[in-house]
Amino acid sequence: MSNPLTQWLVSQQQEMIKLLADLVNIDSNSFDKKGVDKVADRLRMFFDAYSIPHETIPQENHGDILRAVVSGGEGNRPLLLCGHRDTVFPTGEVEKRPFEIKNGRAFGPGVADMKPGLVMNAFILAAFSKFGGQPNPIVGLFTGDEEIGSPVSQDVIVAEAKKARLAFNSEPGRPSGNVVTKRKGGVFCYCTVNGVAAHSGGAFEDGRSAIEELAIKIQSLHALTDLDRGITINVGLIAGGQSVNTVAAEANCDIDIRYRAVEDRSAILRKVRQICELTTVDGTSSSLNIKGEFHPLNPSLESSELFDIYRDIAAQEGVQVEGEHSGGCADSGFIAAAGTPVICGVGPIGGNYHRPDEWMEVKSLSERACFIAKTIEALTLKGTRTNL
Repeated sequence: MSNPLTQWLVSQQQEMIKLLADLVNIDSNSFDKKGVDKVADRLRMFFDAYSIPHETIPQENHGDILRAVVSGGEGNRPLLLCGHRDTVFPTGEVEKRPFEIKNGRAFGPGVADMKPGLVMNAFILAAFSKFGGQPNPIVGLFTGDEEIGSPVSQDVIVAEAKKARLAFNSEPGRPSGNVVTKRKGGVFCYCTVNGVAAHSGGAFEDGRSAIEELAIKIQSLHALTDLDRGITINVGLIAGGQSVNTVAAEANCDIDIRYRAVEDRSAILRKVRQICELTTVDGTSSSLNIKGEFHPLNPSLESSELFDIYRDIAAQEGVQVEGEHSGGCADSGFIAAAGTPVICGVGPIGGNYHRPDEWMEVKSLSERACFIAKTIEALTLKGTRTNL
């Protein structure tokens, strides 16, 4: 890494760790708007320190969207760097286990998924700003609701993607060191069942159990799983009933649908809807609502070319990187569906996402930032001799 821009990024490793510590030590559950916006406040401080223009797209119920830009040649399509500020961990988690480093790994809430990706993107923007930019504007998009399906960020992400030449989604690099070139799509649903309450001893026959109806549905839903085709159905949350001696008048569940192929979505969703809306227990009724959705990420000619450039850059630095398939969903699916070439999982290497023992490989923080920066520079040199 001999050029000044990447030399500077390497020299900023300790500053990257300091910013990461600040971000990890802010509780930012998807439903904690105050916390998610506090992460944005810290990033704004960073951008102000480097005189990088930024704007806030306010949101009423979820984290605001932060957009930062390093200008490029007039009329050229932007390059998009994406990342989300929210985590799955409840407010109060930071007090239990704040940021720490042990044996070359960092730990703390969101230390892999995906606060180091935010740090990396911020420093990439700073590096190009410091060294005069490049022909394409570089846009950093820092959203606040990805862990719940990006309900308010999705439209903004798609709008930015449609304008962009290509995108990097800085979800964590895989524990293997690989990046993500393919992801499943996901649909997150909520099934509600209504029954008739009755005393379970004195008037049992007058009741109609919503829990019984829900139990029948769960068995049918799980039977739709087809591992060979990459289709899975998981009922991850259930609730219902009033008391042990009452026939349950209500019950509900949250359903996670995952699929690989775009053409499978309609068929599997139709089957799920049929199970959820038709009832077996006489006197009950039920409904299905979609709470959120991610599109699948499948390679295109252009995204494959982008990955090849990235892989070659890493190889020049003595690091072998391959593309992996992930069953998890991400905003990169929205970007791909918009027709924009994207590679995902280009953030620092980490593992055990969404778990208390989540970790990030510290040395990969500046290393992965350099890989993206050099890929951007390589795209400039390729000019029009590319599909990208």
